[in-house]
Amino acid sequence: MISHLLRHGDTGHEGFRGRLDDPLTDLGWQQMEQAVTFWRGNRIVCSPRQRCRHFAENLATRLQIPLTVDERFRELDFGCWEGHTAAELIRKDPQTLAAFWRDPWQQPPPEGETLDHFCQRVEAGWIESMQQYAGQSVLLVTHGGVIRLLHHRLNRTRRSDFLTYPVPHGSLHAVNDWIKYESHSA
Repeated sequence: MISHLLRHGDTGHEGFRGRLDDPLTDLGWQQMEQAVTFWRGNRIVCSPRQRCRHFAENLATRLQIPLTVDERFRELDFGCWEGHTAAELIRKDPQTLAAFWRDPWQQPPPEGETLDHFCQRVEAGWIESMQQYAGQSVLLVTHGGVIRLLHHRLNRTRRSDFLTYPVPHGSLHAVNDWIKYESHSA
């Protein structure tokens, strides 16, 4: 089962970067190295984005454990907002961004992925991983949105609180500190 979630480190870029494939900065590598100093497990699963995958490949090689790259754990696709900061979007289209912040479930980014689709995708990867790696200690190297979604679903928080869970760059989250996963509606 997945026991820990690790958000990728700093990429040196601000804004919405779901499908953009930025590499880590030196700081980003340091953040992730520091986060996993004491982690030991049986397997690593990661997003295909290089900000997750490159670190995961390096760690798996050093620890001599298997690595699985899983597309389902990539970040939310922000559509037309990709590469833009919130400040830029406030100047261009403040109403649409405000609607997203108020209710991201009903107001997805223009031409972006809906949270319902994102949730289905991530949950499918989660459920399969829980079954496939039962009894193992697995590290999932992924993105802030994926970690927020899993926190929301595992802890059954209010939908309105989805974006409020803090997930800084290079942060490690122990899943066993959360409620045991059960499939339920958002």
